[in-house]
Amino acid sequence: MKFPVVPGFDQQAFSKYLKNTGWLFLARVGSLGIKILAGIAVANYLGKTANGMLNYPLVFVTFFLAAAALGLDGFVTRELLSEPDKKNKLLGTAFRMRLLAGIAIVPLAWLTYTIFKGNSGDIPVSYILIASCIGITQSLSIIDSYFQSRVQGKYVMMVQVTGNLLSAGIKLVLIFISAPLTWFIWTLLIDAAVLGFGYLIAYRAGGNHLSEWEYEGKLARYLLKHSWPLAFSAILVTVYMKIGQLMVESFLGVGALGIYSTVVNWSESWYFIPVAIVTSVFPAIMNARRDDPSRYQKRLTDMYDLMVLISLSIAIFMSFASTYIYQYFYAAEFAEGAKILSIHIWAGVFVFLGSASGQYLVAEGYTRYSLYRTAAGAVVNIVLGFFWIPLYGLQGAAFATLIAYFSATFFILVFPETRKQGINMLKSLFLISLIQKIAKR
Repeated sequence: MKFPVVPGFDQQAFSKYLKNTGWLFLARVGSLGIKILAGIAVANYLGKTANGMLNYPLVFVTFFLAAAALGLDGFVTRELLSEPDKKNKLLGTAFRMRLLAGIAIVPLAWLTYTIFKGNSGDIPVSYILIASCIGITQSLSIIDSYFQSRVQGKYVMMVQVTGNLLSAGIKLVLIFISAPLTWFIWTLLIDAAVLGFGYLIAYRAGGNHLSEWEYEGKLARYLLKHSWPLAFSAILVTVYMKIGQLMVESFLGVGALGIYSTVVNWSESWYFIPVAIVTSVFPAIMNARRDDPSRYQKRLTDMYDLMVLISLSIAIFMSFASTYIYQYFYAAEFAEGAKILSIHIWAGVFVFLGSASGQYLVAEGYTRYSLYRTAAGAVVNIVLGFFWIPLYGLQGAAFATLIAYFSATFFILVFPETRKQGINMLKSLFLISLIQKIAKR
């Protein structure tokens, strides 16, 4: 796969590491198109109220799913890069930890929902139980850490595209046979199971075997000791990314959630791009940090500039396209989503930058700052949402999310150790560093 020359960027690093990103892009672009088409079909079939009921269980259990991941994915990738010979112990230990955590969240999610919603809730408790079982099947996704450490994005591509094709096919069949809402709830669990077993098949196809995995108690304690800030940070990330949807349902009703969910799906569909990029270039960043500090800083700045270029392009395009998307693809009851999408899509700029700076925090061992900044974003989203959603409806929710994402991303300016990177991100945001690069050529 050939990548274009980007003025001012480290082209050697691009050529070597973005080939893997290319595979991830193919996977996610294919998945994006498939999921969007299936999502539109499902939303129009169910209507805004039932669509809200479909999305609520997944949003509710997302907080528990984040906890069940234990922050292991990124940390295990880093450990595999440092000590590849410990592959079987790392994967075996991390898998068992995630499996046990996935089992534990099922009764916890049920109990939490029962206490806070009770019989007055619009969503049956059984829907929450089905969605919470996703944590069990997602334990197999630890295999993805192995593929990322080996820069083998093509396996991720095959698993995700195949999984999303099957998922879309199942949903279209359910629409064709006029299936009830409950059947669509079960697809939430089926989707996760298909992806998990897809990773397992791809892992075995590479000549690896789960029978070689080993669990080591000492290693488990080591992983938990170092990954818990990432786990807590992941929980807070889901709070400031998903709490808006729960607050929409609480203040405006499940029908409003049905509309808002379509907006969030469109906005978050693009978030695969920063994940794919930073996952692929993380080995390059770590190698440069070890061998060449100046090259290390340049690669970080290159990554920030690239994130801004891509995210601004998406935000501008989607702001203009939102009206046509909701006019031509959705039923009339979803029309309000157009103006909400034109606001919410701009939050992606800060998601892109936040993903990039997150790699810097991991590389430097500043995981506690990831915790602090996501906590700040969560607090901002909750406080603003509490006041703005009742006053301004879905627009209030979108603006609260936008400001929360900005606050979380640039909270690293507060800390002396990370302030320089925050300033570099601001230069990228206002295109200063990119203009300087072009001017030097």
